[in-house]
Amino acid sequence: MSEYTHIFKGTAFTSKSATDVHILKDYLFFINADGMIVKTVAPEQADYQQLLITYQDQNNFHALAEGQYFLPGFVDLHVHAPQWAQSGTALDIPLYDWLNTYTFPIESKFSDLAFAQEVYEDLVSTLLANGTTTSLYFATVHKDASVLLAKICAEKGQRGLVGKVVMDDPEQNPDFYRDENTKTALEDTEEFILAVKDLAKTTKQGVYPVVTPRFIPSCTDGALKGLGELAAKYDTHIQSHCSESDWEHGYVKERFNKNDAVALHDFGLLGDKSVMAHCNFLSDEDARLFAETGTAIGHCPISNAYFANSVIPIARFHAMGVDIGLGSDVSGGFSPSLFDNARQAVMSSRMLEDGVDTAIVAEKRGVPNSRITINEAFYLATAGGGESLSLPIGRLQENYTWDVQIIDTKISTAKLPIFDQNEDLHDIFQKIMYLVRPENIREVWVQGNKVHTRD
Repeated sequence: MSEYTHIFKGTAFTSKSATDVHILKDYLFFINADGMIVKTVAPEQADYQQLLITYQDQNNFHALAEGQYFLPGFVDLHVHAPQWAQSGTALDIPLYDWLNTYTFPIESKFSDLAFAQEVYEDLVSTLLANGTTTSLYFATVHKDASVLLAKICAEKGQRGLVGKVVMDDPEQNPDFYRDENTKTALEDTEEFILAVKDLAKTTKQGVYPVVTPRFIPSCTDGALKGLGELAAKYDTHIQSHCSESDWEHGYVKERFNKNDAVALHDFGLLGDKSVMAHCNFLSDEDARLFAETGTAIGHCPISNAYFANSVIPIARFHAMGVDIGLGSDVSGGFSPSLFDNARQAVMSSRMLEDGVDTAIVAEKRGVPNSRITINEAFYLATAGGGESLSLPIGRLQENYTWDVQIIDTKISTAKLPIFDQNEDLHDIFQKIMYLVRPENIREVWVQGNKVHTRD
């Protein structure tokens, strides 16, 4: 009996740093029964050939075919799971109207568990097929449907971090869709936390409860304070929206006479396991608070283009030491693919650096040093997401989980334009990041288990 559950051979791309991609050419990866990478061996190492001879004829040895490559599984830091049912619609109206006219009515339907199951099963399968191995989810205010989402993640093999959403302020939320009151919101959240922690005991890849005030405008002070206390009591992850748009940022300043980040911190909602979505309007002082507390930004570049009234200065915040990962923000972002969001992250950063108004002279048109590269966007989708969640995910190296997507560049219906057999591997990496479609993602593995195959 081998001490390794699986051995893989192939070329992989993984982040060495935020700016540099490490190319692991023809490496061997040894995976244990817990789904962890326990050993990586490069061809130049002395024991490589002997290990190859020992294992290559065994059933648990997997060698990539020509034109196939390993990428780490993507980490999506912001998904509104119920909104999958409305993805691609109503993106042309302001955030406040979008929430009240479209989003809250669709989310209210998740009191129906049969409907919730249909949507959530489809969403989790879709995300896995797009290479997303870990997702940080907002569910709805409904406790049972939120537990159901965690169960579906567990069954389908995705690492799900799931939040039962809290919206308890009767002044700010519609009567048809909110928590009954602050007391029930907190009681339901605590019961939800316990149910998901119980489910986690039998889930190899992990499922995690997340304390989830929708955003400050949806919650009373009592709920925000109580949620901070529950997160501390059970050591859970925390998520919310922070300074997303002119409207939300302005609302919090008017209510508390302080910025969103400071208000969240005062309620005990910032910390090493906290991820705040958007954060476009953070001041430098807010960003320093994030860096000091270990709070991460879930950067949602496609959604931001529709609803955030701005481009977030990702390069500046990252240079200040803030953890940052990537989010799809389904359905404020129309695409469930982090490939699409990585591409948009680069494009938006270039537009911020260059500026967009040609009536302004070139030297004053943009914000200098704002651009990020595709290497950095890849880092945000993988290692940055793992660091944001404080989990050993997002890198292909020892003591990290075997969460991978196997990319096939030679699929006849989605062949990448690689015509030189000796093409530079970093060029191939860039082509993968810019051109891959879901059909190129042949297999997806989470924690050493195969969870998706495309025939």
